[in-house]
Amino acid sequence: MDKTLPQFGLRDSMEYDVVIVGGGPAGLSAAIRLKQMAASEGTEISVCVLEKGSEIGAHILSGAVMDPIAMTELFPDWKSRGAPLNVDVTEDRFLFLTEKKAYRAPNRLLPECFQNHGNYVVSLGKVARWLGTQAEELGVEIFAGFPAAEVLYNDDGSVKGVATGNMGVNKQGEATANFQPGMELHAKYTLFAEGARGHLGKQLIDRFELAKDRDAQTYAIGIKELWEIDPKMHQPGLVIHTAGWPLDSDTYGGSFLYHLDNNQVAVGYVVGLAYQNPYLSPFEEFQRYKTHPEIRKFFVGGRRLSYGARAIAAGGLQSLPKLVFPGGALIGCDAGFLNASRIKGSHAAIKSGMLAAEAVFDALRVNRQGDELAAYAAAFKASWLHEELHRARNFKPWMAKGLGIGTLMVGIDQLVLRGKAPWTLRHRHADHECLKPANTCTPIVYPKPDGKLTFDRLSSVFISNTNHEENQPVHLALKSWTVPVDVNLAKYAGPEQRYCPAGVYEFVRADDGREQLQINAQNCLHCKTCDIKDPTQNIVWVTPEGSGGPCYPGM
Repeated sequence: MDKTLPQFGLRDSMEYDVVIVGGGPAGLSAAIRLKQMAASEGTEISVCVLEKGSEIGAHILSGAVMDPIAMTELFPDWKSRGAPLNVDVTEDRFLFLTEKKAYRAPNRLLPECFQNHGNYVVSLGKVARWLGTQAEELGVEIFAGFPAAEVLYNDDGSVKGVATGNMGVNKQGEATANFQPGMELHAKYTLFAEGARGHLGKQLIDRFELAKDRDAQTYAIGIKELWEIDPKMHQPGLVIHTAGWPLDSDTYGGSFLYHLDNNQVAVGYVVGLAYQNPYLSPFEEFQRYKTHPEIRKFFVGGRRLSYGARAIAAGGLQSLPKLVFPGGALIGCDAGFLNASRIKGSHAAIKSGMLAAEAVFDALRVNRQGDELAAYAAAFKASWLHEELHRARNFKPWMAKGLGIGTLMVGIDQLVLRGKAPWTLRHRHADHECLKPANTCTPIVYPKPDGKLTFDRLSSVFISNTNHEENQPVHLALKSWTVPVDVNLAKYAGPEQRYCPAGVYEFVRADDGREQLQINAQNCLHCKTCDIKDPTQNIVWVTPEGSGGPCYPGM
């Protein structure tokens, strides 16, 4: 069936039983589980996965240390199938950093959430690519390079499916000679697995009031580099986490340094986006962290291979929205399934995708469609995932109170009370509400990069393989062009030029001498930090033309 678009003409449609938006661990696991169940009963289910990256795994970014519990449920024989979980965790180290020294916490005093034996150091991008292969072998149709740009609705208000974005539209919104209209994909149920702060998931949460009576979601930005280091400094399976310097004690954050195979290490820094000082730059904090004597020793003589950044949904159980709505559901980080205390979300993403798939399959087998998948929400509440997130629910609220108090109370909560405290702490404010006016804060002077250990944004973006078609509509939309200068610059000293890890935003002087915001959208890593942290919520991230963004090879 065709749909008329006044400005561009006709748009074709395709029909599926299930459409899944996002080719990460959650979306692919849902697709795989649907096909597994259909095969076990000798039935056919048509399943389509849309992935905005140029290929499966292109936009996947995570630490990552992976708990194999959900993977084992999805594929009990994942080892013999060749899943890229090859590096067992061999040692945990947790360090508290001051500017010059590191103090190691005794492992016997570490809460269970900081202990990783039995887990694997992985490239989550490689895991996603492997899952994509498994899905295609089961008959899942995967369309990479086709971002879902619009939610479609039936006359009764239920979700009908999605439409992909138009291609070949110029910056003025006009069709070029290369124009191709988007495609409508209709489904009996649509699952949204876009990752943290999903573009369509955000719309669905608003439309169906899914966050009503829930705490505000809170986020962090994770910035990561992949290095090849001196073999003498390499210890496969070594997992190091730190807290403290270079952040002040009132700002939530910390680092990870994971030793993979092939002399590679993944190093990264996580900064909670509820920080208050508008002069803080998560990117520069990460670069400064690498100069610590206990950290820099790993990188002497090494070579940086790749760079990337991604927002992390860290609110936990009390910030999870309602998971279902008529015609579909939220899964993975689109809903916020991440255990911040463990710095792990991949196992939660896989499990949530499986739970949603099982609810969808049971609905389809009795010829239901377009209704709410109440069984998915019920199954989550009865699962080990809910139990895990319940134990961890107070971690982020405690740590938001500062490193000292947070460390003490998390220790009591996890070691003494085993996550079973008779109270649940709340997230009272969204991250964009937390910035203080610049005139009440102290500017932070960051050292210049040396090009060997520390780097600038543009050289970092270069090795993320980020690319966008130059003559396309800017995918970072402003509700008002006057707000960035009149409010953000005047009151908060232009925080967008610091919280963005890719140099997308900069204030420049126009010909008339007045400041204006310049958006370098071609640099965008799709991390969504601007959409989250902008104090006026004036920036709205929308999907760019297909295949745009980073292409992470081993992240």
